[in-house]
Amino acid sequence: MALVLPMDATAQLVIIIPLLVLLSYARVEADAKDSTDIFRVLVLVVGGFITLRYLSWRAGYTLYGSDLFSLIAVCLLFGAEVYSACIHFLGGFINVSRISRPLLSVDDLPSGTQLPTVDVMIPSYNEDPELLEVTLRAARQMRYPADRFTIYLLDDGGTDQRIAHGDPAIANAARQRRADLQALCTRLGVTYLTRPRNERAKAGNLNHALGHTQGDLVVVLDADHVPTVEFLDRTVPWFVRHDDVFLVQTPHFMVNPDPIDRNMLQGFSRMPSENDMFYRDIQRGLDFWGASFFCGSAAVLRRKHLEEVGGLCGDTITEDAETAFELHSRGYRSIYIDRPMVAGLAPETFSAFITQRMRWAQGMVQILVLKRPFMSPGLTLPQRLGYLSSIMFWLFPFSRTIFLVAPLAYLIFGMDIYNASIMQILAYTVPHVIATYIIADMLYGRKRWPLVSELYEVMQCLFSLVAIFKVLLNPRKPAFMVTPKGETLDEETISPLAWPFYVLFVLTLVGFAFGIYRLTAYPLTRDMTIVVLLWNTFNFVTLLGAIGALLERRQRRGSPRMPSQEIGMIEGAGGSPVPCDIMDLSATGARLKPVPDATNGLDPGEKLVLSTYSQPLNRRVSLPVRICSRSESHGVELGVKFEGMSPQQTDDAVALSYGDTARWLYFQERRSRPVSFFQGLTMMLSLIWRPFFLHLRAMMRRRSAPLASDRGRL
Repeated sequence: MALVLPMDATAQLVIIIPLLVLLSYARVEADAKDSTDIFRVLVLVVGGFITLRYLSWRAGYTLYGSDLFSLIAVCLLFGAEVYSACIHFLGGFINVSRISRPLLSVDDLPSGTQLPTVDVMIPSYNEDPELLEVTLRAARQMRYPADRFTIYLLDDGGTDQRIAHGDPAIANAARQRRADLQALCTRLGVTYLTRPRNERAKAGNLNHALGHTQGDLVVVLDADHVPTVEFLDRTVPWFVRHDDVFLVQTPHFMVNPDPIDRNMLQGFSRMPSENDMFYRDIQRGLDFWGASFFCGSAAVLRRKHLEEVGGLCGDTITEDAETAFELHSRGYRSIYIDRPMVAGLAPETFSAFITQRMRWAQGMVQILVLKRPFMSPGLTLPQRLGYLSSIMFWLFPFSRTIFLVAPLAYLIFGMDIYNASIMQILAYTVPHVIATYIIADMLYGRKRWPLVSELYEVMQCLFSLVAIFKVLLNPRKPAFMVTPKGETLDEETISPLAWPFYVLFVLTLVGFAFGIYRLTAYPLTRDMTIVVLLWNTFNFVTLLGAIGALLERRQRRGSPRMPSQEIGMIEGAGGSPVPCDIMDLSATGARLKPVPDATNGLDPGEKLVLSTYSQPLNRRVSLPVRICSRSESHGVELGVKFEGMSPQQTDDAVALSYGDTARWLYFQERRSRPVSFFQGLTMMLSLIWRPFFLHLRAMMRRRSAPLASDRGRL
């Protein structure tokens, strides 16, 4: 009854203010070291009450319009709010408690335990052989008995179908690719597999391989996902101990920023990655309820369980989540290990990023429509809610688009989108917003900073909205689209997907102009106009950030370097070995900082040897390098490239760069720190302007270039 009890704004404030005080207290206590889950539950209950109280008020007192179009706008906005509240409640349920699995090792198993055989499958379509070589070399060095695991490169770019393609260029490229990858596999001792036809995309590729292999367990690694040496050691024991486990999933840890981070946020090394919230919080919450699911890579699956459902499922283009759903429905268990043991590449361009996210959105909506997991009799209620939460999140383009255009409907067209007084907004709306923020901060504060989610959702919503509509019209039509990886950009360029944001930005500016007019022409609605103008200002700031992120920065390095804490020695400089700090590192090169008093002779072009201790290999390694650059802005720093390495040294370089899980853990923890809403707002406001003006300058250069060309012809 308290949820729907009618009261005026003053009485509402009398009730809500103490609840907000209690909510804030419980939020602080939830982070205490000796805290139990009781304070997390209290935050969720109190915050949930405030939100439900708000929604009941909205439904009972604000849903009316002066005309049909205004009524439609009012209902659409309320629908978007109800959707957001549903996601909010589902997220609270999923993350009310999170499980932390113990670290198991093969060494912990009883002596004489027969270890299962493992097939490591690396599906590939159009990735460069150099990228594949790093993944294959790392996979060969995983700690596990050599006679108990086999590595397979599954080449879908060199199939018989592509070699027989009617276009000679495509056929020749496929033939050359097959020859190149066969040679690479022979050189590395890896088994090459392809298939007659490109059917059912990645799921079909993996299923074809399942029919030609026989390992007890199957590891799936994307072509750009490089495992550390302990990957098998930490995952296989779960299958030995538990016969009903069908999946052990690990995080996808990215060693490069996605395009939004690189182009606008520029916070890869100091703020949480965009996918950290899912892999470090949500998956652990799902695991608590037995609902963590397969994410397509960085995972191990049991073959006999896969065979029960006919291999990887292919009714949707998210074969990973669909397969997990089918096996969860049969009563089998999944395990999630929150330990970054696979390093991958995020999409480098905004177009590639959108391609990836559209596929995820379409695939999840396909599962919703075709599989209806919320009705599956084989799932427990928490599992149903877990799948529903994961799927419904991808419907955010509907609500996010409505939140973008709703202020414009009022400011430009005069539609009544939110029928409330200032006092009502202070009593109902503001407490709801505060409660929502406090809950989100408690659940995800260390992994997602304020306003970052809004930026990412705005940049995806228009494209994903169209993609989702296509699924709803024809659920079986979407085709799997491979996400490009390892792309490089020689110069700054404006994304070809930028034009919808130009339209929204101009409309937002027009909204300000109409808002100023309304302030003077309609004094009776001035309070509401001010509120909507503030809303429009928030959208304006977000769009500024979006436009700044659509200027693709130069990306010349195909192999990203990650920070390193290693200490090495530079040998062969004509004197005694020179100690140095290894500042960053990849499989192709490093940045070194030699001690200040021993930098003579360390000049570009010099060929030297870098010696350091490799933690994953538990021995010292020596790698030949050539100095490519020397900088003295912060003390002498050398950019070096690994050059002239033997096969063993190449393996050593890969293990040094990618083999140490502790290195990824350190980097992950270093950037996992919470910030307040006002810190996040200040950060966003300080970041958006420069990328935005750089974008404008690039537009002007692009416009002036054709004019100069025309004058040259004259």
